[in-house]
Amino acid sequence: MSGPPVRILLVDDHAVLRAGLRLLLEREADVVAVGDAATAEDAVRALPRLRPDVVVMDVEMPGMGGLEGAREIRRRAPGTRILFLSMHDQARDVRRAFDAGADGYLLKSAADEELVRAIRAVAAGERYVHPALGAALAGPSADGPLVDLTDREREVLRLLALGHTNQEIAEALVVSARTVESHRAHLMTKLRVTTRAGLVRVALDAGLLEGRG
Repeated sequence: MSGPPVRILLVDDHAVLRAGLRLLLEREADVVAVGDAATAEDAVRALPRLRPDVVVMDVEMPGMGGLEGAREIRRRAPGTRILFLSMHDQARDVRRAFDAGADGYLLKSAADEELVRAIRAVAAGERYVHPALGAALAGPSADGPLVDLTDREREVLRLLALGHTNQEIAEALVVSARTVESHRAHLMTKLRVTTRAGLVRVALDAGLLEGRG
């Protein structure tokens, strides 16, 4: 390939993985690892100094985490491309990553050659998804309307559907009643319902209560 090599910032809380990725990229003439970081916060701080073309980042990390980190990178450096490298292989995890601003999503089980191929693709402005996940994303979501909910919102929805009051939910989740009310408001917005009965109907239709008490 002609032109300068693609500048890569590696972000993962495991130093051994970062070192392995750096060695992998050193074999390629058209990409170069310009730095690495153990947290999303460190990656965001390094943006002005390293000016990466592509950030290769884990989803689960201490502190800010990959999803929030992606949002912050997108805000501060909108031209930087983001490729997630993750162990999570559920369609909803991939959708959340793209909602956060990702340009690509690759499983950590991928072959070395596929990582390089994914980096080249997102650097060229393309969207890249691990082939094993493509079919799941193309079809209807198994989660239906719940796909965009966080794990905490799902739990609040389940407890609401079971008839618990805001105070009871707050005590069960060890949060304030105001926090529960905020989750409830977000649920109504995301699920496009205006009443508690509407929330219950969505939970039942999605099978959220099946096999749970």
